[in-house]
Amino acid sequence: MEASGAEIVTVAVRQVNISNPGEPMLTDFIDPKKVTYLPNTVGCFTAHEAIRTLSLAREAGGWTLVKLEVLGEAKTLYPDMRETLRATEVLVNEGFEPMVYCVDDPIAAKQLEEAGAVAIMPLGAPIGSGARIQNRVTIRLIVEGAHVPVLVDAGVGTASDAAVAMELGCDGVLMNTAIAEARDPVMMARAMKTAVEAGRLAYLAGRMGKRRYADPSSPLAGLISETPRASAGCRCGGGIWQISPSCANAWCAARSRRAGSATRRSSTPCAKCRARRSSLLTMRARPMTIARCRSRPVRPSHSPISSR
Repeated sequence: MEASGAEIVTVAVRQVNISNPGEPMLTDFIDPKKVTYLPNTVGCFTAHEAIRTLSLAREAGGWTLVKLEVLGEAKTLYPDMRETLRATEVLVNEGFEPMVYCVDDPIAAKQLEEAGAVAIMPLGAPIGSGARIQNRVTIRLIVEGAHVPVLVDAGVGTASDAAVAMELGCDGVLMNTAIAEARDPVMMARAMKTAVEAGRLAYLAGRMGKRRYADPSSPLAGLISETPRASAGCRCGGGIWQISPSCANAWCAARSRRAGSATRRSSTPCAKCRARRSSLLTMRARPMTIARCRSRPVRPSHSPISSR
């Protein structure tokens, strides 16, 4: 618990002693003043069973914040959404604040929220499978449409899965098997804590957009070129192209300030630049082509990839 930094611990009311002082109790090991207890309905397959279980929990410990899960079958442990919705409505009317385990369905999540659920807990994969989040799209849709906290309830197998859940915008992750079955549970608990924090920070920071093609992180303009060669019509001054007084070609990046002379453009380009212009127009028909001067690579403003 300390290594993970967990703030809430779920309690299987039907499996853990929380009321008989004559036997070892969970409160002997986990201080309820430091960690929030969340009684759950593990093993319940009908709305009636779940409601009765949580009513006993409230009588034993006074809990009203509870976790509701009504299972459809024992093989997949998928929730029965019809019984889950029915139990949610009854529990809310009786004064409970249910955090509800559900399928990763945005419509079902919205119905639970409208019924009074205080948190939505969609599964990322079957309980105990460690199969990681199988449908990120629906989890993100649930997050975007919810006005209550969203916590991934199942499917987390390692720290990267927890980070993904938080990057999708979830408010928390519920886990057990991933830590309990790790070779070093304490170390895995620390890893989960770090992953949850990192994922949340990444979500708040905002992810960069995805692109189909490469986009250099450093600008191509201004690169140091090889030893330049002088050519007729355009002179190279220390690697910086200059337009000659008789050249109006805009493809050579003219910077005559370094030479200390004023540059004037005439209406007629020189023969060398005319040849380059003709070559460039031919190159434009080729995808992913960058026009280059011989002495210094230049990305023209009209390049087909210059806007990326």
